[in-house]
Amino acid sequence: MYEQISSNKRRTVILLVAFLALLWAFAYVISQATGDRGLLFFIGLFSIGYAIFSYFAGARIALAVNGAKEIQRKDDPRLWRTVENISITEGMPMPKVYIMDDPALNAFATGRKPEKSAVCATTGLLKALDDNELEGVMAHELGHIKNYDMRVNTIAFALVGIISMIADFFWRITIFGGRNGNRNQIFYALAIVAVILAPIAAILLQLAISRRREYLADATGALTTRYPEGLASALEKIGKFGSKTRVQNTATAHMFFANPLRGKTLASIFSTHPPVEARIKALREMKL
Repeated sequence: MYEQISSNKRRTVILLVAFLALLWAFAYVISQATGDRGLLFFIGLFSIGYAIFSYFAGARIALAVNGAKEIQRKDDPRLWRTVENISITEGMPMPKVYIMDDPALNAFATGRKPEKSAVCATTGLLKALDDNELEGVMAHELGHIKNYDMRVNTIAFALVGIISMIADFFWRITIFGGRNGNRNQIFYALAIVAVILAPIAAILLQLAISRRREYLADATGALTTRYPEGLASALEKIGKFGSKTRVQNTATAHMFFANPLRGKTLASIFSTHPPVEARIKALREMKL
């Protein structure tokens, strides 16, 4: 487990460097296609600034857009005690505790490092789960924090968002900018291919990162509580009563314990979460 934490720290640096290289190449193709060489500098500057902003402000934004409210021990002693006990067991700093007023059965964690972390549970989750099940879910969320998953996800998804914005920018200047004699036709064709493939690449990245992180957090939570059945039972209830939140936000969907999106949207079809049934099966096959 400690090796996995070190791996996630290294992966953070690798992801940042790789994505910045990808962004530079993407921006270079766009600048060559439009004939505006100065565009490369401005896209690069914006990308670095946006990534840094997301890294440091991502947690606050995620809590705000989902309507999460910070609580103290007196506001919900049961949730507070559960998070506190797990933190002590894991030797981790106590994260800030939030509650989201929503009937869906769900939760999420955020924060770039354990000292700057927070966990949030919906009112629906708190009402539906017994103590063992709640402990399993909170151990899962603290597992994300312990494994530095939020750091990896924040950087990856911020930079994927930048790629999508660049693609959208290119389409807009293509549609509304008219014909430009300075365009390099070869690079222009490459740019069109790139902006078509960018959303697909973003979805594949979400699947590659988030699904494995969910399985790892399940395993970490089960090892923490020494009771995989608590988490498996919670997942069964979530599968039965639903995890779709009233606030629909695709940008933060990957942070949640279970898929918070409803309907047959592209984001829900290509979910960043493994199927609930697969997670239950993996937990019940665990040998502690």
